[in-house]
This record gives sequence, structure tokens and C-alpha cells, in this order.
Amino acid sequence: MILVPAIITLGITILRLVGELQGWTPILFGRAAGGGGAILGISWLPLILGPYFALKLAGSERGPAGLGRAIGMAVAGLVVFFMASYLAFGTTLAIPVRMTAGFAIMILAGAISVVGWPALGRTLIAYGYAARIPVAVIMYFAFRGNWGTHYDALPPEYTGPTDLVTKFIFLGVLPQFIFWVVYTIIIGALLGTIFAAVAHRRPPAAPAA
Repeated sequence: MILVPAIITLGITILRLVGELQGWTPILFGRAAGGGGAILGISWLPLILGPYFALKLAGSERGPAGLGRAIGMAVAGLVVFFMASYLAFGTTLAIPVRMTAGFAIMILAGAISVVGWPALGRTLIAYGYAARIPVAVIMYFAFRGNWGTHYDALPPEYTGPTDLVTKFIFLGVLPQFIFWVVYTIIIGALLGTIFAAVAHRRPPAAPAA
């Protein structure tokens, strides 16, 4: 189920990298830390793929025990995720301390969302890692070579580790494998479950004469 979405995601990632290295328009290929504000990117895809995966699973009788409960768990996970993100990125604590604590709570947020619809959660986890492992690999080489892309840009007022390996762990591995995967799980689960609930409420089509 995730093969074609993963291939499309990889294609977008490669195109984004090429565009940044070539200095193409920052509207599409922004090079600021985090990549925020650039239109071309893969962070938008869970908004589409969450409903896609949910409808596919519901159509194959792998839906949740209860759609209302699944939505509630996704909302609860989202609340915890916001709290964890603030702790990891928005406080004045030392970067290693705050990020380690924040990422640990993010894992809890993702687990809460998965409980609501386990089949959808497992699918989103698999897709999340298929999408983010290539990004982490790119980030390692970008840090190593100082490419000047958003993949190796440091956050404003960065005070964390500066050696290659530790910096890559805190700015590459942990954000890609925890923050962005949990983001994919929660956003995909929330929107996917809502779409599945709406589809479930539609009246069946009238049989043909």
C-alpha cells in the first residue's frame, strides 16, 4: 500500500534537493532551517495520504473498532504532540535536554494515536519511515559537505553540539525519525479517520433497475 506513495515522496525529496543546490526559486525550494515556507516538500503529503490509507483500509474491512474513539485518540495524540514540540523546540532549556525530553513525549503522542486505529497507525509508521530515511541520509551528507540547503541549515540561535555525528543525531536522526514520523502518524490518523467517518455516513447508492 505504501510503495507508490513512498516512490512519489522520494521523487519530491530528490527534486527539492536538486532545486536547492541549483538555487531555484525559494518559493518552491526554500533553504531556510526546517524548510518551512517552501511550497515543494513532503510535509504536506500526510494531509493527502492519511485519508487515502484510511479509505483503503476501511474498504478492505480493516477499519477501527470505533470511528469516534479513533478520532478522539488522534485528537489526544495531537494535543500531546503540541506540548512535546513546545518542550523540544520552544523552551530555553539546553538543547540536548529539552530535545531528548520532547522527543520522548512525542513517541507517547504517536502511540496514543495508533491505539485508535492500529491498522492505519502501522501503515502511517511504515510510510513515515519510508519517507524520512532518505531525508536523514541526505542530511548527513549535507552536514558533512556544508551544502547550503535547508537539510544542513542550523536553527536560529543554535547552541547545541557542533561535531558532525552529534549534530546529525540531534538535528537529523531525532527530528526525522521521531518528530516527522509522529507528525505523519497523527495528522494522517486524524484526517484519515475523519474522512472514513464521513464516507461511512454516506447513504448507500440506489441499486440499478
